[in-house]
Amino acid sequence: MNDNIEAQIEILEEKLRQATIAADVHTLDELISPELIFTDHLGNLVSKQADLDAHKSGAFKIISIEPSDRQVLVKNNVAIVSVKIQLTGSYHGTPTSGTFRFTRVWVQSDAGAWQIIAGHSGIIA
Repeated sequence: MNDNIEAQIEILEEKLRQATIAADVHTLDELISPELIFTDHLGNLVSKQADLDAHKSGAFKIISIEPSDRQVLVKNNVAIVSVKIQLTGSYHGTPTSGTFRFTRVWVQSDAGAWQIIAGHSGIIA
């Protein structure tokens, strides 16, 4: 059973990657819970709306996201993902790139849909 859920999460992680690169706010809206608690690499809390607004306005532009070293842990209706990301993009016009480690918590609703409810990112030196 967990193998099937892990496969679903892998598909959703790829959907998230593609939506982030494309700034596909509609898909990001579907994948992110309204209750999101996300801590960025600077220690700032980022809400779902703030994340969507940054993509919509173009303040946050991602050119590439290359995941590696992904681990998925499934417990009941929760999946925790830890993934290393090589990211290239810009924030408010300032180019940025680096290697990050993201942790995301996916939760499954009673209707069966999976959404990210929490996350954290850190820079890998």
